[in-house]
Amino acid sequence: MARGAGTGSMVPFLDEGISMTYFRYTCVAAAAALLVACGGSDDPDRGALKDAPVTITTLTAAQIDAGTAAAGLQALSGKAKCDVKVVALNYITVGAQGNEETNASGVMLVPGGAACAAPAALVAYAKGTDMQKPRTLANPQDNETFLLAAMYAAQGYAVVATDYLGFAKSGYAYHPYLHADSEARTVIDSVRAARAAAPSVGASLSGKVMFTGYSQGGHASMAAQRAAERDHATEFNVVAGAHLAGPYNLSGSLQLTDAIAGFQFFVPYLVTSWQKVYGNVYTDVKTAFKTPYSGYIENLLPSPTLNYTTLVTTGALPGGPGVTPNQARDAIFQPDFLLGARTSVTHPLYVAAKKNDLLGWSPKARVMLCGGAGDPTVPPAVHQQVMKADFDSRGLTNVTSVDVDAMVQSVFGPGGKAPTDPTSAAFATYYGNYHGTYEPPFCHAQARVLFDAVK
Repeated sequence: MARGAGTGSMVPFLDEGISMTYFRYTCVAAAAALLVACGGSDDPDRGALKDAPVTITTLTAAQIDAGTAAAGLQALSGKAKCDVKVVALNYITVGAQGNEETNASGVMLVPGGAACAAPAALVAYAKGTDMQKPRTLANPQDNETFLLAAMYAAQGYAVVATDYLGFAKSGYAYHPYLHADSEARTVIDSVRAARAAAPSVGASLSGKVMFTGYSQGGHASMAAQRAAERDHATEFNVVAGAHLAGPYNLSGSLQLTDAIAGFQFFVPYLVTSWQKVYGNVYTDVKTAFKTPYSGYIENLLPSPTLNYTTLVTTGALPGGPGVTPNQARDAIFQPDFLLGARTSVTHPLYVAAKKNDLLGWSPKARVMLCGGAGDPTVPPAVHQQVMKADFDSRGLTNVTSVDVDAMVQSVFGPGGKAPTDPTSAAFATYYGNYHGTYEPPFCHAQARVLFDAVK
């Protein structure tokens, strides 16, 4: 179990959005040192633009530098080489069953300026778990969007990032959370949409494609790389994948006896999503969830109005000061439901998790896994290390794994070390911010090292 997970002082709600105000880097320069191809989709509509691309604004290199300097991020991102055009996309894709046409929105970040005229590799990014249905990444004020602009687009990469099914402009009825196949399709179709938009927004693409994502997005980006290499090898020149803090071993995570931090958000989201996809995770919502949650949980996430904090403060989900992850879990779930998934390989929830594990595939392009050993929400011992061992079992030599925990500790730990007293405010603050705020920029810096080597 990761440090902090299941402890009484753990902050019970996490925001996976990248909150720039928390970046207080002091001495991290060392941490930074670390074609449009032929072919197309079998469905000619997938990836087609539903609306004309809309340029929202252009962030100048000076504006980006001011933002990264103020946030303490510049030692990792480097100074901007390019201006970045922020373009809203709305494109055709398919739903969870793979045969119902729908749409998804997203953002394309286009590098520009005299120093960035060369054709650019395209980074396809998948975002972390989102609770807010209206949120779109096509927003230059969004912290995650700014991080992508600073780390990639301002360095000469084109970026496309999907909002996923069920978010923002998507007309899909729900979000198929941690459903590998639909994640892969939505990300792959965003690449097609970016290619379709490129001529009208002034983007010159080299044809090289790289996949990356954080948290849920790490799961989505790996699923997308797997599908692109397996099913669309002539269409996409995939040169690398950097999968960051992703839950690749979902069936293994069901075996944990202690709840991860944020359990009351992520696991109900997953269970109700898979129920909508497969229809058999439970026969009656009351067999999985306790009252009052059983009365509304199936339609709660993502929310049109609530975020991580207000889901708890309004009482929509359990949590609050002094409530441990285990207590939050026990308040919302029927114990027999989770016990069944933990002890029986035929339990429908376990069977669904196995379908969405990412073990057992062999990447052709280079792959990097990144995470921090102290992550209490996506513990690397359950996911990253198991994924790396799975790759190693097939003798793959194109996969590396990076642990950024020492960097997180040195910058954010009191005195440069992770706090050890689980009853202290410092412990709660440190582990409450670890996954959603502290860890991501270090992993993005590692991803760019890989991408710079193959671009």
